[in-house]
Amino acid sequence: MTTRTTTTTVKDAHVRDAVDARLTAVLEHLVARRGLHHANLAIMQGDGDRRWSAASGPSSSEDAPLHPSTPFFVASITKRFIITLVLQAHERGELDLDASITVYLPAAVTEGLHVRRGVDRTAAITVRHLASHTSGLPDYFDKPRTGRSLYARLVDGDDLTWDFDDVVRMAREQHRPHFAPQDLSADRQVARYSDTGFQFLIRILETVTGRGFGDLLEERIVGPLGLEHTWLPGRTRPAAPTPSPSPLHARDRRLELPGMIASSNDLMSTTADLLTFQRALLAGELFDDASTVQLLTERRNRLRRIVTISYGLGTMYFRVNALAAPGRRPVDLIGHSGSTGTWLFHCPELDLHLAGTVDQAKGQALPFRLMVRMLRAWGAEEDG
Repeated sequence: MTTRTTTTTVKDAHVRDAVDARLTAVLEHLVARRGLHHANLAIMQGDGDRRWSAASGPSSSEDAPLHPSTPFFVASITKRFIITLVLQAHERGELDLDASITVYLPAAVTEGLHVRRGVDRTAAITVRHLASHTSGLPDYFDKPRTGRSLYARLVDGDDLTWDFDDVVRMAREQHRPHFAPQDLSADRQVARYSDTGFQFLIRILETVTGRGFGDLLEERIVGPLGLEHTWLPGRTRPAAPTPSPSPLHARDRRLELPGMIASSNDLMSTTADLLTFQRALLAGELFDDASTVQLLTERRNRLRRIVTISYGLGTMYFRVNALAAPGRRPVDLIGHSGSTGTWLFHCPELDLHLAGTVDQAKGQALPFRLMVRMLRAWGAEEDG
């Protein structure tokens, strides 16, 4: 079997040839890395006037050539969609960010969920705690009290399935809370990443609206924005003919995990759809009151165990220091990444949107290094 690397680039006429060449070099250098199968990335000026996207990877009898329009599993970028639905529901009076989760979920779900030092603090957990990772609830992907973590088993190729009841059971029986629900009136809070909290947000949304998660996504985000290549596996379908998604890998090993993908409540999408969503979100177009978008960045707490990342409401912050940033001025990247090497961020200082994937279960840190290189490739003229 003959395998060759194919790179496909799509750029508009406003992107200079020199910028195109630098960005293509970043991509091809990336794909040449040992253990990295392919990459799909895009960058866009905030007004949409300049946009560049490209994909590179092996082309063979087993691997169709990757294209910038190829969809992929976005992983935790989905949290940006979830928090959008939460803030929409808050605007509509369907939920209160500061209400206890016990208002929306039955005792069978909440009782004994957050027991620390013999005290059940579940009633102190609010919707805002879940959205900001400040509840103290454990992440069901992490290592349990005994045995291997769910994440480690998935990376080894075990295609596992679970539902919301399993998430509740794992949080209650296999893990311990990390800290008490934080005082959100204080200047700073302890924050620790928890996928568990966002699964609870999905269930709360379904409870207060009477609609399924997939329906809410279609009715309130995907449909209104015309995201024709974005769907929730096992629940919805893309609105237009769409290529097969690019495959996940753990270094050189291909992962076949349809059960995990459906169980995670995470989306499939394309870089183009993600950029459309992010631009609309930050412009306030998805809310009745455009100022609602400011709630995303109302707080900024450094995440435990991920020291380079701070967190707001469904929002990651990554600071690019002056030595690495174009123009030698520090800038922020604000958005979200995913555990399979996915990213969707905005740089407000440069008004640039970045999206992409390397589809690598062991590539969580790579997007941040790559985005810095993309910023420099795009803005190299400013350094001179």
